[in-house]
Amino acid sequence: MAYHLGIDIGGTNIACGIVNENCEIIARSKVRTNSPRPYAEILADIIRAGELACEEAGIAPSQLDSIGMGCPGTCNQDTGVVEYSNNLGFKNVPLRPDVEKHFGVKTYLGNDADAAAFGEYCAGSAKGADSAVVITLGTGVGSGIIINGKIYSGFNFAGGEIGHSVIVVDGRPCTCGRKGCFEAYSSATGLVNTTREYAEKNPDSLMAKLIKQEGKVSARTAYQAMKQGDPVGLEVTEQYVKYLAVGITNVINIFQPDILCIGGGVCNEGDTLLVPLKKAVAEQVYTRNSEKNTEIVICSLGNDAGIIGAAMLHKACK
Repeated sequence: MAYHLGIDIGGTNIACGIVNENCEIIARSKVRTNSPRPYAEILADIIRAGELACEEAGIAPSQLDSIGMGCPGTCNQDTGVVEYSNNLGFKNVPLRPDVEKHFGVKTYLGNDADAAAFGEYCAGSAKGADSAVVITLGTGVGSGIIINGKIYSGFNFAGGEIGHSVIVVDGRPCTCGRKGCFEAYSSATGLVNTTREYAEKNPDSLMAKLIKQEGKVSARTAYQAMKQGDPVGLEVTEQYVKYLAVGITNVINIFQPDILCIGGGVCNEGDTLLVPLKKAVAEQVYTRNSEKNTEIVICSLGNDAGIIGAAMLHKACK
């Protein structure tokens, strides 16, 4: 039996798993990232988390066939250096060489969103596809592109930033410095901002009352109001789907993947989100008159996608 260590490095937690060749997680570990702090301290905890996962699986690190890591930021796959990671405060840190030296096991490094996408491709909703795009609707819009079984990351390993394509010229400011990005409207944060804007304009709406009751706005608020018959909640959810459909249609028109998976907390709405989204995309996509079109589905692996995808990076990097 082959064993692969997958390490999913996030701003909050470092999650590890021992994954077999069937993409099954047989042991786990998790430690706090506690960023920002010095690279050496985070590296020590990455190593500790990996060792804890091995211990939980009852294997020695030397029995590992490979190690894979998904890390936020620009990860140079040639050198194994994380050139820049805003979330972790990394700048030109030799993450892969350091981990490989410690364990003495062949190690691979990729962007965390790419790793999560590869996890869905290997074992989740995109399994069996030749090409796939995976979009995660979280604090931002994460994305990964798989073409013929390989992760597409561009010549400088910074490709696939779908969230930073503009869908509204001179629209909302985005954290990347541009205005009107897909991320600014279609992330969970974007949905929260739209909900807040509409609640302020409609203070007597049920949606505004729900916000007062809960003391906060969440990505669920508009959907909760809509399900209770609130026309303002309905307007917000329709607006959200409109923007999401524009961004997804752009992606399909460019890549024409077999399958496009969406993930993130907002996808817990299931068909309430998916049915109108599919309808809107079907009406706009360039190939709407073709017999075959990209299938849109919801991701199935949840937080395990990053661990499994990282563990399977040896397949993407051959």
